[in-house]
Amino acid sequence: QVQLVESGGGLVQAGGSLRLSCAASGRTFSSYSMGWFRQAPGKEREVVAAISWSGASTYYADSVKGRFTISRDNAKNTMYLQMNSLKPEDTAVYYCASRDRPAAGWTTQGSQYPYWGQGTQVTVSS
Repeated sequence: QVQLVESGGGLVQAGGSLRLSCAASGRTFSSYSMGWFRQAPGKEREVVAAISWSGASTYYADSVKGRFTISRDNAKNTMYLQMNSLKPEDTAVYYCASRDRPAAGWTTQGSQYPYWGQGTQVTVSS
């Protein structure tokens, strides 16, 4: 059974940093592309960043480009999201998600990720 567990969220002042982690278990982590999504109150879920199964290819939403960095450590079965220069508009619940097709690339479509974590709250105060 695939399990994804996020950690690292919290309350931070604008301009601060946080690093989110997503620990995966239940299958060969290194075979699957993954993504980070977020959902703010009253808003639709949106993709933040995505990374290919090998880590060689990444995607960033325009709103976070240059501030966030996605990475993965396949030896530790863990994906990360380093968030710098945080803004109040980054406040949301952040979710990690995994694809279920081995060696398939990343996608920005949440519907293509069948496995999701429980989410971790990130709150940025002004």
